[in-house]
Amino acid sequence: MNRLFVAIDLPEPVRKSIVDLACALPGARWVAMEQLHLTLRFIGAADDLTMRAIRTALQGVTGPSFSLALSGIGHFPPGKHPRVLWVGLTACEQLLALQQQVELCLMEAGIPPDERQFSPHITIARLKETPARLVLALEEREMEFATESFDVSEFHLYASTLTSAGAIHTILESYPLAG
Repeated sequence: MNRLFVAIDLPEPVRKSIVDLACALPGARWVAMEQLHLTLRFIGAADDLTMRAIRTALQGVTGPSFSLALSGIGHFPPGKHPRVLWVGLTACEQLLALQQQVELCLMEAGIPPDERQFSPHITIARLKETPARLVLALEEREMEFATESFDVSEFHLYASTLTSAGAIHTILESYPLAG
């Protein structure tokens, strides 16, 4: 079985600016620079036949390239026990349209629709028993975090292999957007 997701890669300067946010936060497991990405859709386990159907279906996604910029920092879930630290994105209709097309193509390949609403973000750390007050202090300190805009000209189907050292992400196929 393959563990799959669809994502947009981030350019190295953007990933570097995210990595620079890392600090001594108890219980935080920071995402490695090469693993930072914007997930359009987590698919999960898929057998080889389903994976081939997904690869073919995603070829049907069309749309123009567009620009994105990262802005803001926050956590999931809201409340007392933060579990994920994230960086947000400025609003982008083209991103939402792309994600919707990906979702529809995956449904055509037999993947059940995602029941969660798409919430565009970059996961930057996973938190375990991290005091909420420290997370809020980091968010306050970095509230002005933003990156320059960057071009998105393709998206990827990834396989994710879980290891004791963390996940290893491998691009299975890339899908260009129109220039």
